[in-house]
This record gives sequence, structure tokens and C-alpha cells, in this order.
Amino acid sequence: DAAAEVRLSRLRWAVLLLFSSYSLCNAFQWIQYGSVNNVFMRFYGVSAFAIDWLSMSYMLIYIPLLFPVAWLLDKRGLRLIALAGSALNAVGAWVKLGSLKPHLFPVTVLGQVICGLAQVFILGMPSPIASVWFGSHEVSTACSIAVFGNQLGIAAGFLVPPVLIPNVEDVEQLAYHISIMFFMTAGVASALFILVIIVFKEKPPNPPSRAQALIQSGPTAEYSYMQSILRLLHNANFLLLMVSYGLNVGCFYALSTLLNRMVIHHYPGEEVNAGRIGLTIVLSGMVGALISGIWLDKTKTYKQTTLVVYIMSLVGMIVYTFTLSLGHLWVVFVTAGLLGFFMTGYLPLGFEFAAELTYPESEGTSSGLLNVSAQIFGIAFTIGQGQIMDCFGTRAGNLLLCSVLLLGTVMTAFIKADLRRQQANLKNE
Repeated sequence: DAAAEVRLSRLRWAVLLLFSSYSLCNAFQWIQYGSVNNVFMRFYGVSAFAIDWLSMSYMLIYIPLLFPVAWLLDKRGLRLIALAGSALNAVGAWVKLGSLKPHLFPVTVLGQVICGLAQVFILGMPSPIASVWFGSHEVSTACSIAVFGNQLGIAAGFLVPPVLIPNVEDVEQLAYHISIMFFMTAGVASALFILVIIVFKEKPPNPPSRAQALIQSGPTAEYSYMQSILRLLHNANFLLLMVSYGLNVGCFYALSTLLNRMVIHHYPGEEVNAGRIGLTIVLSGMVGALISGIWLDKTKTYKQTTLVVYIMSLVGMIVYTFTLSLGHLWVVFVTAGLLGFFMTGYLPLGFEFAAELTYPESEGTSSGLLNVSAQIFGIAFTIGQGQIMDCFGTRAGNLLLCSVLLLGTVMTAFIKADLRRQQANLKNE
């Protein structure tokens, strides 16, 4: 069968890099307000909760729109989804440029909502891109690199805004500094959209792996999207993974959104260092994610690796909770780095484990369900932890996240390692 000749395309790295780049730009826009929330509160004259909602809006929009977008991904393929994601990301960035006066907070909200729409077309893509473009020996690494872009964007979102936007009194000056950030973002987002139009292809000329060749040569007509979701929701192992993934990543979202508030509470005036601590969490997490991906490609020990990383996330969270108030910033840097290494390192593990448990279902659907779970828990934990912090202090808020991670660890222990994609590759080799 000539159609099923397995060959790797040179273009695959360009596609992966481009996806990672516009994913980075979108994630930067998610956290760009939260990392200097005190500055934006003063500029727009709104509450901390209103600024928290700028980051929660991303999570909220994702939940109802995931299903139509995942359906579109199955029906129309990767290229259309990539075009929509990068276009919306650029439009949202330009809309924000119209919000440079204190009374224009609603315009900034609109821009953020459009960027949140873009995110729906971005978050579920790492697994499908890795599967459609990469060979069976590099698929987990490719997925890690795709997740990497998003993490790097969050890192930039912690690092750049505190540097570009100093905490100055004068509103005119503040507007000028904010405009620099918004202009840079809009320029980058537009350039990336143009590159996607030129470079991003639907799929390589030849399937990159046996598992892909089987899917591509299989019957296409019988596939029903709703039935695929129902089959996933009847898969007990996948359900356990879906909830435990949501608990872990929901904690990460809450921590990222509220980090600036936590650090400034214990270390007043340290806005730039609060951003650097966020950066440390994400950068060490990216190292964790890359190591996880390479380790999975080498060992295929999905269940064991996921469980160990989960336990270490819990340990990291406990250590962070009890060292935050010691009064030594360097200690916070170390514990936050440890926490990030495992918590963010868990992201690609969850996607890849799900792809194994649910093969031959579409990876876009399984990773989409994981993301929905994460967004729902993310909103709940962000609001819950924010309220607890206001009433009982930061330690009580962090203890909420510790107890959540404990629950997730127990659930992960109950998942059976039913590795279907691996079996398909082995059978056909």
C-alpha cells in the first residue's frame, strides 16, 4: 500500500515551532494583567477581583466552546484551527490598544475575551500536532515542546509586564508604559498570524508512524464526534485521569493568577521579584516537561511517571506553603522552582497518558476534555483561594491547594495503565 509508507517530513519542526510561538503569545496575554495586578487596579480604578477575572475569563470561555472547536478540528483539520487561533490572538491584541484610558476597562475586557476565544483554538493542539506530524519515537517529546510554548508565554507574562510597567503615580505615564506592552504584543501576534498563513500545512505528505497510517487508511465516514465523547466518558481510567489532571492544573492556574497578591502580601514593594518567582515556577516546569517527554519516549512508563510527578507536586506545594512567610525571598524562589518543576512537568504527561488510554479516539477530543476539567477547577480554585486569602490569609489559601493535590494523587494511583496506542504500534511493527 503506497499510501501507508511511513516517512518523516522536514517541515514538522517548522510547524511545531510556529505553533509554540503563537501559543506563547496567547499565554502571555492571559497572565499579562495578573502579574502587575496592583498597577492595573489603580490605572482602571477596579478591584483585585475584577483583574483576577481578566485571567479567569480565559478559563470561562474555554468550557462551553471546547466541544464545537474540537468538532471543527476533527471535521476540518489542523490548518483551519491554527488560522483561527492565531487570527483571534492578533485581533484581541489590537483591541487592547483601544483601552489606554482609565475609563476604558470594558475595552480591555473585550480584548481579553477575544484572546480567550483564541485560546480555545490553541490549548488542545499539542497532542494532535505531535501525532499527525511526528514519528512514534519522538511524539512525546514533540508534545512537550508544543506545551512548552504555552509555558514560555506564561513565563514571559510574569517577567515582562513588571519590567515594562513601573508602579508610577502619574496616569499619563502609566498609559504610555502600558501602550508599549500592548503595541509589542499586537505586532508579534500579527507577524505570527502571517507566518501561519504561509507555513502551516494540514498534514505531511506521508504518515509519520504506523498508528497514524492505520488511522489515515481507516474508514472516515462512520466517525461520530458525540459517540467519541460518550466512549471517552465511559472509559473509567480516562475519567480518573481527567479529574486528577483538572485538580493539578487547576491548582497551577490559581497559583499563577494569585501569585502577585501572595508575594506582595509577605514582601511589600517586590513586584518585579513576584514576576521573577512566577518566571521561576514556569521555567523550572518547562525543564520538567521536557524531561518528562524524553523520559516517556524512552521508557513508555506512563502510569508510574505520572504518579511520581503528582506526588512530588504535592510535596512541592506543602513546602511552598510553609516557607512563603519565612521572610527570605531566596527561599521562596527555591521552593517555587521545585513546585513548578513537577506541577508544570505534569502537563504533557497528562496529554500523552490520555492519548495512550483512549487510542484510536482523536487526541484533540481527549486533551480537550482534560483542559475543560482544568478550566473548571481553575476557576473554582482561583475564586476559592482568593476568598480564603482575603479572610484567613495566604497560608489557609495554599492549604486548600495542598488538600486538592492530595486527592488527585490518590485518584492517579487508581488509574490502570491500559496503553492502547503503544499496543497498536507494537502490533504493526
